Amino acid sequence: MATQDGENSYDVASILSSPSRNFLIRNDGTQVPVESLKGKKVGLYFSASWCGPCHRFTPVLAEAYADFSPKGDVEIVFLSADKDADSFRGYFSDMPWLAVPFSDSATRDSLDELFKVSGIPCLVILDETGKVVTESGVEIIREYGVEGYPFTVERFKELKDQEEEAKRNQTLKYLLVSDSRDFVISSKGGKVSVSEFEGKMVGLYFSASTYNSCLEFTPKLVDMYEKLKGKGEDFEVIMIPIDNDEEAFNEALQKVPWYSLPIKDKKCEKLIRYFELSTLPTLVIIGPDGKTVHTNVAETVEEHGIRAYPFSHDKFAELAEIEKANEEAQTLESVLVKGDKDFLIGQGGEKIPVSELVGKHVLLYFSANWCPPCRAFLPKLVEAYHEIKSKDEGFEVVFISSDRDQASFDKFFSSMPWLALPYGDERKGFLSRKFKIKGIPSLVALGPTGKTITKDAKSLVMIHGADAYPFTEEHIKKKEEELEELAKGWPKTLRHPLHEHDLVLTRRTRFVCDGCQENGQVWSFYCKECDFDLHPKCALKDEEEKAKEEGPKDEEGRDGKEGWVCDGDVCSRA
Repeated sequence: MATQDGENSYDVASILSSPSRNFLIRNDGTQVPVESLKGKKVGLYFSASWCGPCHRFTPVLAEAYADFSPKGDVEIVFLSADKDADSFRGYFSDMPWLAVPFSDSATRDSLDELFKVSGIPCLVILDETGKVVTESGVEIIREYGVEGYPFTVERFKELKDQEEEAKRNQTLKYLLVSDSRDFVISSKGGKVSVSEFEGKMVGLYFSASTYNSCLEFTPKLVDMYEKLKGKGEDFEVIMIPIDNDEEAFNEALQKVPWYSLPIKDKKCEKLIRYFELSTLPTLVIIGPDGKTVHTNVAETVEEHGIRAYPFSHDKFAELAEIEKANEEAQTLESVLVKGDKDFLIGQGGEKIPVSELVGKHVLLYFSANWCPPCRAFLPKLVEAYHEIKSKDEGFEVVFISSDRDQASFDKFFSSMPWLALPYGDERKGFLSRKFKIKGIPSLVALGPTGKTITKDAKSLVMIHGADAYPFTEEHIKKKEEELEELAKGWPKTLRHPLHEHDLVLTRRTRFVCDGCQENGQVWSFYCKECDFDLHPKCALKDEEEKAKEEGPKDEEGRDGKEGWVCDGDVCSRA
């Protein structure tokens, strides 16, 4: 086991050896004495062949290793999390560094535990004395590559300071140019110097050529781009490809009028981290001075097109006023009618004029047959629908499908008692953009005037069922007060014979009681560690019986007998 010389400092020879082994191996089977690492910096690389992120990172590490390994003072040691020797050998065959033999699982397990490895790839870098320099070697190599050499705290600070300075004085060149490339590529395959774009407004378009959201957004961006060009605006788009499929990337690039970084270029990964990319598509706007104007205008372009240009603070304020005015003027017809598309369909395929729904409460149900959460939620919504409908005919639901074919749509819609947009209807895209639908199932509630009441009616139905109707803020507030009142006299925590840990009174959208095996919602006595739920009726039943046996409690839950003397007939204060 490891000999720890000081805080976060280890005897490298000790932690990498075992009683029966004092060597490491290369991928050709050559044995290398562990003692040869003495006086070197060592990177402990925790990785596995089954891990996708590891597969993407290993070539990046190998490229950096090829640059710094000739210096002779740094070595990498692979610690495999593979499940069999063949997988280990196949993966290790592409690695130019050393490894702990796969047969020595005890050493690999002890190092996992020693460095508290909770995810892979993980690269722990030790200095010449065995002191931990960083446990974030993966991020450092991804961000800086060989520039991180000699992998000291001082070097990391220097690079961080340089990065902060570059951000303060950001230029287009800093964002797009690398040591090996000062150009972008055109849709025709030509190389165009980055300097050609300086002084212009540039949109950095983070996109994956096969990703549905990008496929839907690209034509809208092309439309805006060509209109701006037609007006003589100095606006360019440079694609930042998030692709692994070179053929698909090349095909996509040939169809657009702008430029791109080369696929798999180092700068792509750096820019993803630099702009903290969280969604696709993303369109970052860089101003003529090279500074970031906005970190993502994709949604705005999708909704407003050329009207979003030039993406300034004043322009966004103007668009916000327009949206506010549109919401105030919103009617059911403005939401559901587009040109001659002024109808919905019933279960028999009959056309139902949108006008027949005017004045009703309407739920827009975004869903799809291929989506397991949608299928799980549907029975709950059907139950609520029938209960609400039995009390108020002025209520309807409209299914807006994300199904992939007519057959799937027909199958799913046949299990619903309400109306729908026809499959493939162009209004679906408009509604998804208007209500900013990011995932399904989603449920948008419209009031009798057609105005939006809430875009989160799904959560309300999950919690309150039919009692969520009519989904207004005032009504939901009242329901929440009722739920809080219901739990007012319940203990905050309790112990139960069915579970070894304390159970905490918790709001739970939906659960299965581990006591009676029935579905539950809203309140549960819950153990998060074990994902154990008890209905209040199950948990409190035993509490009530226990309370009867133990006698009264005071306000703080202490035994009511404390401070009292009972003679059988009367209890008196002591």
